[in-house]
Amino acid sequence: MEEKIRKYLANKFGDPLTILNVTELGLASEQANEQEIKGFGYGKPYLVVFETREGDQKEVVISSMRGDGFGHDYMADRAQIMLWQHQAFNTLPKHVKSLDVGYFTKEGVMASASDAEEYFIVCDKVEGEEYVNDLNMLRDGGELKPVDEERVSALASYLADIHTVKKDDSQLYVRRIRELVGHSECIFGLTDSYPAQNEFITGEELNAIEKKCIDWRWRLKETRTKRLCTVHGDFHPWNIIFRKGTDFTVLDRSRGEWGDAADDVSAMTINYLFFGLIKADGAAIDKDFKRLFELFFDVYLEKTGDHELLQVIQPFYAFRGLVVASPVWYPNISVATRTKLFNFINNVLAAEEFDYKGVSNYL
Repeated sequence: MEEKIRKYLANKFGDPLTILNVTELGLASEQANEQEIKGFGYGKPYLVVFETREGDQKEVVISSMRGDGFGHDYMADRAQIMLWQHQAFNTLPKHVKSLDVGYFTKEGVMASASDAEEYFIVCDKVEGEEYVNDLNMLRDGGELKPVDEERVSALASYLADIHTVKKDDSQLYVRRIRELVGHSECIFGLTDSYPAQNEFITGEELNAIEKKCIDWRWRLKETRTKRLCTVHGDFHPWNIIFRKGTDFTVLDRSRGEWGDAADDVSAMTINYLFFGLIKADGAAIDKDFKRLFELFFDVYLEKTGDHELLQVIQPFYAFRGLVVASPVWYPNISVATRTKLFNFINNVLAAEEFDYKGVSNYL
C-alpha cells in the first residue's frame, strides 16, 4: 500500500518522491508502527510524511469515510461528502486546506478527482419504446388488447422476482422511510415545489398531508424493518422500454438499491389511476385502466403473498400522488383530475389497509 500512496503523491507533487513514514492518526507511536497501512480506506485518517524531488519534507493527512449509517451507507453518499468537503474547506477562512480529493479503484490504486466540475454516466443504448406510449394510446381511445394485460403481468412478475431478495438492516430501512418523507426528491421536496397560489391545493392542506406522512413514517420505522428488499426505486412507465411482446428493459434506478417493495408497486400503479382519470377528465377511473390497476395487484400479490404491502403502501402513494398531481411535472391536467388525486392521497393516508379492488372509493 505504501507504494500506491507514493505513486499517487508523485502524480500530485511530482516524481521522484520518497515516502518517509505512514502512520494511523490517534495511535500511540508504538502502536502506530504495528498498525501502519492497516485499515487504510476504511475511514481511518493516516499521516503521511514524504520528501519531494526538491528535497522538501511535507506532511499530509489522507482520510476516507466509514459507511456507518447517518446517510453514509452507499459509496455515492461518501463520495458526495468528500467532493463537497474538497471545495468547501478551501472557501472558509482559517479552515484547514484540502489539497486534493480522490478515490480508490478496485485494484486499490489511488486516483485524483479534484479537477471534476460535474459527473456523467455512460450506458448502453436500448432499443424499443417507452411503456408510457402504451398508456397514451389507451388514454386517447385505443382498445385494450391482450398484450396490454400481458405487459402488466410481466411488470408485476418482475417486481415480485426482484423483491424476493431481502436484507436484514433495520437502520437502512429506517433511512429509506426517512427519505420517503424528507428527501428533496420525495414528499417534502414535492410539497415545497407547489406554487403558493393555486386553485387546487392550499399550503394548509399540504401541511396536513406532511403531518400524516410523518405519522406513517413512525408507524413503519418501528414495525416494518424486516421488509427491506431489493428495489428499483423509480419504477414508472417512462423508465420501462418495451420491445416485442413482453420483452423489456428498465432504466434509471434511483435512490439506492434497497427499500420497501411498496415504493416500486406504488410508482407503477399510480399511473394506471392517473391515466384513467385523465381519460375520464377527472370524473372517474376509466374501466380499462382500472382493469390494469387491479391486474397488477392480483399478479403481484399472488406471486409474493405479500398482503402486508396493503398496510404500508399508503405514504408511498402519497409521494407518487404528489408527483402526478404536480403542476411542475404535469402542468396541463385539469383541476378536476388534480382534485381527485388529492382526494386519493388524503383518503389513502387515512386507511389502515389499502383496498385495491375498491380504489374508486378513495377518489
